[in-house]
Amino acid sequence: MILFTKLLLAHLLGDFLFQPTKWVVHKEANRITSKYLYLHILIHFAVTMLLLWDLKLWWWAVIIALSHYFIDLSKIYANPYFKNKSIPFFIDQALHLVVLYCCAFNSDLLGNTIGLLKEINWPLVTAVVFVSYPASIVMAKLLEGMSDRIELDHKSLPNAGKYIGIIERLFVLVFIILGRWEAIGLLITAKSVFRFNDLKESNSRKLTEYILIGTLLSFGLGILAGLIYLST
Repeated sequence: MILFTKLLLAHLLGDFLFQPTKWVVHKEANRITSKYLYLHILIHFAVTMLLLWDLKLWWWAVIIALSHYFIDLSKIYANPYFKNKSIPFFIDQALHLVVLYCCAFNSDLLGNTIGLLKEINWPLVTAVVFVSYPASIVMAKLLEGMSDRIELDHKSLPNAGKYIGIIERLFVLVFIILGRWEAIGLLITAKSVFRFNDLKESNSRKLTEYILIGTLLSFGLGILAGLIYLST
């Protein structure tokens, strides 16, 4: 389980934190000729090797990187055939997880030769990484169909909503680990109070529903990460 968690952490770092949006756009536009596609795969290899911390296992990192390349390339060419872009995204992520699972749970050699860094709480690190940028991207995909129907507020700070979501999910994760569930209720109340004036002035039912769904999704992902961490 620790091995799978480390491979999952490497995936989250390589696919979300270390992959800017402009790389994704460039890959979709240039496909197999995109330089960022190969840089992205190289980063995955490097991060995987760093977390495995065993030069003898370089070929396992190569297998993961190569599978990532072909899965990503397939998604890039399949994207135009999907009206809902969330579908290829989630299929892509599911296939990556299958590869990581196979590497972690079906290789005695890999499990016996890796020197596990037991002093590091890998499940906690993975949970923290997940509730940051990966959760933001998952939410964006889930709300993609709704966001087109909402009028954008150009007075907002750039990416303010994304960072607010990351911070609130980190708070939720900490509160769950500490067993302070009542603090989550206070956090939801505080956010509702701050949002009240904006919703009142806009007088838009669509905006209210959109913010409510986004808030519930954000807190839900934070709670889910916390519960999974406590169960490990």
